[in-house]
Amino acid sequence: MLDWLPENISTYGMKIDFLFYLIYYITNIIFLLVAGFMIFFMIKYRYKEGRKSEYTHGNNKLELIWTSATTIGVLIIALVSAPAWKEIKIDLPEPDIIVQVTAEQFNWRMLYPGPDNVFGTADDLEIENELNVPVDKVIHIKLLSDDVIHSFFIPNLRLKQDAVPGREIIVWFEAMKTGRYEIPCAELCGFGHSGMLGLLYVHSSEDYEAWVNENWPES
Repeated sequence: MLDWLPENISTYGMKIDFLFYLIYYITNIIFLLVAGFMIFFMIKYRYKEGRKSEYTHGNNKLELIWTSATTIGVLIIALVSAPAWKEIKIDLPEPDIIVQVTAEQFNWRMLYPGPDNVFGTADDLEIENELNVPVDKVIHIKLLSDDVIHSFFIPNLRLKQDAVPGREIIVWFEAMKTGRYEIPCAELCGFGHSGMLGLLYVHSSEDYEAWVNENWPES
């Protein structure tokens, strides 16, 4: 397979990559076949002196075969992708940490509930454009938007979800590698869209504990 996607650090990222490459190669094969037939017919039926034009109203049998094959292919892809979709979007695992992320033009606001693990209390911590999490832990993100539709996108986690005004959407991930990763907005949201960039910091257990102690000294 071509290796031009960002490095995957998510537990479910390999499943997303498999589906991506599956669709990628299927569509490329179909494109090459269609383009090849077009070139073949352009050459075969090119203009020749004395050749008369022929008109056809199509071939119902071929159209039925082509439409049926396409429908079956789409259904097969849907069945193959169903387990991954169920794991990622429906059967969310129990979280170790929950962070509320609110999108606005043109920032990400990360709200941590503090040691009491309850949002809306005095020990909440809000940071702009910086998401800190420990490695190998299940993280739930409560995704909100204050104004327009944004898209919370972490390429290295294979995580992408629209933030919709008036709705709270839960997404999750479990990072397998420490490091610093970008969180761009993947939905055109205004003139400052290109500058709407957050950062994900995946810490080791010790470094995350130090970060918690720094922000909540009495925790």
